[in-house]
Amino acid sequence: MSYEAKQSDLRDAKFRGGDPAASDDDALLRADIRRLGRILGDTVRDQEGADVFDLVERIRQTSIRFHRDDDKPARRELEAILDGMSIADTVRIVRAFSYFSHLANIAEDQNNIRQRRAQDMAGTAARPGTLTRALMRAQDAGIDADALRGFFAKAQVSPVLTAHPTEVRRKSTIDREMEIASVLNIRDRTQMTADEIAASDEQLRRAVVTLWQTNLLRRTKLTVLDEVSNGLSFYDYTFLREVPRLHCSLEDRLAEEGGTAVDAHDVPELATFLKMGSWIGGDRDGNPFVTAEVMRGALNLHATRILRFYLAELHELGAELSLAAHLADVSPELRALAGQSPDPSPHRSGEPYRLAVSGIYARLAATALKLKIETSRPPVGAAMAYAGPDELARDLDVLHASLVANNSLVIARGRLRHLRRAVDCFGFHLATLDMRQNSAVHERTIAELFEAAAPGTSYGEMPEDARIALLARELNTARPLASPFVAYGEETIKELAVLRAAAEAHATFGSGVIPQCIISMTEGVSDLLEVAVLLKEAGLVAPDGTSRLNIVPLFETIDDLRQCAQIMDSLFSLPEYRRLVDSRGGLQEVMLGYSDSNKDGGFVTSGWELYKAEISLVEVFERHGVRLRLFHGRGGSVGRGGGPSYDAILAQPGGAVNGQIRITEQGEIISSKYSNADVGRHNLEILAAATLEASLLQPKHSAPRDEYIAAMEELSNLAYAAYRNLVYETEGFEDYFWASTVISEISTLNIGSRPASRTKTRRIEDLRAIPWVFSWAQCRLMLPGWYGFGSAVDAWVKQHPDKGITFLQELYREWPFFQTLLSNMDMVLSKSSIAIASRYADLVPDEKLRTMIFGRIRAEWHGSIETLLTIMGHDRLLQGNPLLERSIRNRFPYLDPLNHVQVELLQAHRSQSTDEQVLRGIQLTINGISAGLRNSG
Repeated sequence: MSYEAKQSDLRDAKFRGGDPAASDDDALLRADIRRLGRILGDTVRDQEGADVFDLVERIRQTSIRFHRDDDKPARRELEAILDGMSIADTVRIVRAFSYFSHLANIAEDQNNIRQRRAQDMAGTAARPGTLTRALMRAQDAGIDADALRGFFAKAQVSPVLTAHPTEVRRKSTIDREMEIASVLNIRDRTQMTADEIAASDEQLRRAVVTLWQTNLLRRTKLTVLDEVSNGLSFYDYTFLREVPRLHCSLEDRLAEEGGTAVDAHDVPELATFLKMGSWIGGDRDGNPFVTAEVMRGALNLHATRILRFYLAELHELGAELSLAAHLADVSPELRALAGQSPDPSPHRSGEPYRLAVSGIYARLAATALKLKIETSRPPVGAAMAYAGPDELARDLDVLHASLVANNSLVIARGRLRHLRRAVDCFGFHLATLDMRQNSAVHERTIAELFEAAAPGTSYGEMPEDARIALLARELNTARPLASPFVAYGEETIKELAVLRAAAEAHATFGSGVIPQCIISMTEGVSDLLEVAVLLKEAGLVAPDGTSRLNIVPLFETIDDLRQCAQIMDSLFSLPEYRRLVDSRGGLQEVMLGYSDSNKDGGFVTSGWELYKAEISLVEVFERHGVRLRLFHGRGGSVGRGGGPSYDAILAQPGGAVNGQIRITEQGEIISSKYSNADVGRHNLEILAAATLEASLLQPKHSAPRDEYIAAMEELSNLAYAAYRNLVYETEGFEDYFWASTVISEISTLNIGSRPASRTKTRRIEDLRAIPWVFSWAQCRLMLPGWYGFGSAVDAWVKQHPDKGITFLQELYREWPFFQTLLSNMDMVLSKSSIAIASRYADLVPDEKLRTMIFGRIRAEWHGSIETLLTIMGHDRLLQGNPLLERSIRNRFPYLDPLNHVQVELLQAHRSQSTDEQVLRGIQLTINGISAGLRNSG
């Protein structure tokens, strides 16, 4: 029986006989979706008229009927309805179905929160991905609380927000969606009267009507600083409160494990290990709009957000700490701090804590003024600015110590505790800002500097060994290479200006503000030495080998991943570079690129080469006595390294985590994970728990068996050949890709400041990985997340008849890497649809090309699914993940019409339609399909 026939039978059985897994567990979810869907329907009817509402309902019911019963007449009816609509009605329909996807996402998130709370309240076994379970496993392994504190003292877990253009939602819509989520959350946690329920219903209706009347799409292009502001929104939503709260919660759990009653004793404090990072405003790779001035603007926005937060918290703290001196003793240090306050009010003369807080507020307000940050509430008087966050922390420590010493521990554990932790987490800079630039730009800049200083150097024509020798000599000199009397080119001037702005930021905020300089497309030793020389020009590297930044290579292509260990080995053997590493505490960060390696070699080979690179890096670093921190450049989609973070971290080879990990959070994944505080806290906890388990609870040398490695190597080579043959060696494939996807239309969306391609060509090599993956997701092929797997397994089994599929089934059972690889493929294939993809293939005007390429893709799709299910021992996709299976199944009837309409609009747009609503309709479908898929970029 074919895969499609199996799926038809399973659909029929589930919908006619009932799906036992989808019973009581999701009754509340279905109720929320129905409620929001009904409100959306009422809104459409009220705002657009009964005719449009009836059309939406007819499309919805027909699509559900088609999906429920695989009803061919229903499909023809659906296509007839959609093809017969006017452009104006099409846009209205697209908006309705797009908003349904957004509302369904809200309901699903709330259901996940609901189920986690229910499990916690029922006292059920701790779930994987929670700190509770991680600590229980540690305890079972004999790791006590003191050892765990020691681990976190050296640990770093850092989610790094990036501005890659796959987030199609505006902040205005996110805010309304958050309002809806908040109402649902209150309904879950509160027993409401009839009047309160009516008021809650009205609030939901008000939010949905506002959404309907708000532009889904941006009318203007985002600037880099707009992207910075958007990224900072998630600090208000989640990070400012949840990052400190997670540390405090973990602190208490470790204290309880050590036998300390947290309500009676001041618990031992935990080192801050969760550090927020950002690329937005510092990532120059391919983005000409990130300049020195823009970077200064980004840092100012960061400082403004955190200082205003501290000031608001201090204002509230002052209101809370009304303790009178004659009713509560205070420490001499607190009394001295209060005495320094400029507060002249006689009403607070007997309230030393309030006086101390008003003095702290005044100093912090003076700090803000010094940084040219406006504050909404003036201080009570003039005061000296803080030199840095450490001084603020010491003053807050005085408050804490006085409260604890005078029997007021419970007060110290309130707002003050979280504010103290926030200062430790965020400082005055809020988040670390990474600088990133392409190695080719560094090379051109260095070449121009050398040529101006010593004409005839011809750096660009030098072999690698000569470059290394020249750069090493330059690192040992105290004199600058650049001259103020030379007129350099625009690119060189911009690069030097950015580095000097970084030096200014270090002087203002400390070295934690910009701790990393990342080199895209690192291909050799000279790429890192060039950056070291450029940093020396800005005073960030000294001639004695002291560096104020981590120089971080980013290995992205398949070839670069294969060479990365050799490059690092050579670097550590070079005295001039080793001094830089030693000056940074003997720690070297290495970034691995999931996106470009996937575009370069396909999903299977990218995953395998990344895994091998980590093994080889661990060995090189151990041999040189250097600590390794891996920075994983993962995107949202499986084709760009996405998938569950917990499984991905645990699937790392032994020694690859070791308490240190940084991970990019990109595009729509940021809002999906962090726009809701409960969801955000859960995702932060996942990162912390997985890092702890991967570091302490996995065998140090958990290398797989040699025969597993050999099999995976062969599978990777076979998959690589299949992928490269299609994408890079098939004549006309570029034409097929540009015609059969929305790649051209994506560039019309105002969803990011960065161009879609590095250069103005149609070559796949020059296209950024993000729009590459995003385009395949829109047409529901998801090709970067699976292509080559089926044919690779088929060829391998034929070559190894003695082992066959049984051996690969063993790999799946026994090897976490292979499990994660297949699990992610399972998820991405479940969101694909070959029937819908065939409609996009029809957009290719060359019939011969269309038939040839899509025929190959379709055969590989069928083969990959059959092979995947056989190895996993499953009958259907997502059999092992019923929650996601139901989610996707429920979405398809609302998603498929958007794809159908998108194809029709693409045909009209490419036929030179002059109706502006056609392009707007395409843009709206991109938004809706992205929302329905959730991790598409």
